[in-house]
Amino acid sequence: MTDIVEHNKLFIGGTWVEPSGSDTIDIVSPVTEQVVGRVPHATPADVDKAVAVAREAFDHGPWPRMTLAERIEVVTRIKDALAARHRELAELVTLQNGSPMLFSVRGQALSAVATFGVALAAAAGFTEEDERQGTGGPVLVRREPVGVVAAITPWNVPQLTIAGKLAPALLAGCTVILKPSPETPLDALWLAELCMEAGVPEGVLSVLPADRETGAHLVSHPGIDKVAFTGSVGAGKAIMAAAATHLTRVSLELGGKSAAILLDDADLAVAIPAIVGGTCAANSGQACVALTRVLVPASRYDEVAAALTAAFAQLKVGDPADPTTVVGPMVTKKQRDRNLDYIRIGQEEGARLLTGGGVPKDLSTGWYVEPTLFGDVTNDMRIAREEIFGPVVCLIRYEDEAEAVTIANDSEYGLSGAVFGADAERATAVARRIRTGTITVNGFRLDLAAPFGGYKNSGIGREFGPEGLAAYFEYKSVNLPAPAQG
Repeated sequence: MTDIVEHNKLFIGGTWVEPSGSDTIDIVSPVTEQVVGRVPHATPADVDKAVAVAREAFDHGPWPRMTLAERIEVVTRIKDALAARHRELAELVTLQNGSPMLFSVRGQALSAVATFGVALAAAAGFTEEDERQGTGGPVLVRREPVGVVAAITPWNVPQLTIAGKLAPALLAGCTVILKPSPETPLDALWLAELCMEAGVPEGVLSVLPADRETGAHLVSHPGIDKVAFTGSVGAGKAIMAAAATHLTRVSLELGGKSAAILLDDADLAVAIPAIVGGTCAANSGQACVALTRVLVPASRYDEVAAALTAAFAQLKVGDPADPTTVVGPMVTKKQRDRNLDYIRIGQEEGARLLTGGGVPKDLSTGWYVEPTLFGDVTNDMRIAREEIFGPVVCLIRYEDEAEAVTIANDSEYGLSGAVFGADAERATAVARRIRTGTITVNGFRLDLAAPFGGYKNSGIGREFGPEGLAAYFEYKSVNLPAPAQG
């Protein structure tokens, strides 16, 4: 894909329409630093139009009034089309954000397919209403779609985060305005066309590539019933404040600074590959769930440091289109510079650079950062507390299990994590003590059938599985007439 992927129109309510403004967004390849795509920049006026269309479709259109089975048929067609064209989708994501093809196929495209699949499975077992016995008589409990949804997604795993919002929202009967990140809007517009071909009715879906200013207008719009956001903590707090004006419902999946705890009996043949997979190999470290703090018993510190240093040094960094590449570029120059700045900060704080720490010498073009491992890190250092969002990992010593749990929980985040130990029951008991939304014993996994979200500053609400579907419903209690007294 060498030609510029260009869109001249916006997708509003199932129709390609002229944008209200003349500004465009250039999508720049993080590999070549050249423009590879161009899309219209949506304005607040475009938001107003999209909200009006979505509002009309929700209040008066057929989609919320279809049976759940009918909506399942349409969403199944979307999933099947995604599956059939997943390679095309993976290539498009790699083009715009530099995700290695190894990850783009599995972690971007096929994960989106799987997310649609688990949402459909949850919907198949869902009841829109049921009757229960109340204290004064029978009660009918109804689940009704929340309304018009503003779905705001990030650049790192765009299709996975879109699927986590769009699939349950559509199944619930909502209408959706999707605002993808301005860095990576191409796959969202590609998906819009696919949804239209699958039979999503008029008015149900709009896609508006835009910056934060237009996004702020969207989330504060009185016509929006729910905001579903994935992104940074700062942006999440701003969205929550804006949504409070109209008491708009919000779900927020935010940042992470997750801990991987190696217990004293951990098998390094299991732990090291999992940590590599959960750090540098996870979208080149650009993942909110990345295991960026590795907690190691002091008695095994040198052994683990040597093993991780060797593993990081062997990772292939380069062209993400190469199927053997493990670590690609950062999505933007700004993100590359952010990583390099934190590497400098870590050294100034007294951490010891074990491997990496700069730009690969043979990659002068593109926004690359070497897989970087810091040793002698303490949990009060900035590199251990702030989300770097790149292939930069901290190695932290602990003396006993209690201290490991304390260090893991000493964070403003609580999104992911892992515990490694030969005694699986003991490792699971430690996992139960970590205040985080997802944690894996002897591995690294984000299971799309299980609820995903964070504690503390890592967010509010859950996505995926039955819990993710339930988030797009309001609950109505209809108190039925009490039985006549005989």
